[in-house]
Amino acid sequence: MDKILAADDLVGVSFFIISMALIASTAFFWLERYDVKGKWRTSITVSGLVTMVAAIHYYYMRDVWIATGTSPTVYRYIDWLITVPLLMIEFYLILRAVAEVSVGIFWRLLVGTVIMLVFGYLGEAGTINTTLGFVIGMLGWAYILYEVFFGEASKVNASTANASCQQAYKAMQWIVLVGWAIYPIGYVMGYMTSSASPESLNIIYNLADFINKIGFGLVIWAAAKKDSEASA
Repeated sequence: MDKILAADDLVGVSFFIISMALIASTAFFWLERYDVKGKWRTSITVSGLVTMVAAIHYYYMRDVWIATGTSPTVYRYIDWLITVPLLMIEFYLILRAVAEVSVGIFWRLLVGTVIMLVFGYLGEAGTINTTLGFVIGMLGWAYILYEVFFGEASKVNASTANASCQQAYKAMQWIVLVGWAIYPIGYVMGYMTSSASPESLNIIYNLADFINKIGFGLVIWAAAKKDSEASA
C-alpha cells in the first residue's frame, strides 16, 4: 500500500496511536511477568499476547483504512476472534491461580464469545440480516454476562479468600459489562440506524479496543502485584 498517513486523518492517526500503545503494553506485561508470583505469570503472559495480536492487526487495519478509506471489518473480526477468547481465558486463569476451577467455565465463556463474534461479523458484512446478526450476537454477550455475574465462575470467585483475585474479577466483570457495551452501540449506530459515519464507527471501535484490551491486562497485573507483595 503506497499511501501515507495524512496529518488530518483522525481515524488513521487513531489506528497508529493505538497500535503503538498496544506494542508498549505488550512489552510492559511481558517484562512485569517476572516480577509476580509464578501462579500469576500465565495470566500476565496472556495479557501480553492479547495486546501483541491486537497491535499487529491494528497495523494492518491502519493500512487498509489509509489505502481504501473503508472500514477494515475482516481484519477487525479476525483480531477479535483471536483476542476475545484469550480475554475469556483470563477469567479462568485468575480463578485457577487461587482455587480449584472446572475447565467448563472456559468452554462456556468460549461458546458465548464465538456466538457473539460470528453473528456480529455476519451482520456487519451483510451476509445475514443486520438486525438478526445483532440480536443473536447480543444473546452471546448476555450468556457471557450471566456466566461471569451469576454462573459458576462468579460462585468460585465469591468462595475464594484471595482479595486480589476478587478485586480483579470484579473489575473484569465491569469491563465486560460497561466496556464491551461500546461495541453494540457502534454496531447500532453504524449498521442499523446509519447515524454514524465509517469514520465515527472506527473511532468508536478503536477506543473500545484501547480501553478493554489494555484495561483487562492492567487489572490482572495490579492484582498479581498486590498478591505477590502481600505474600512476599
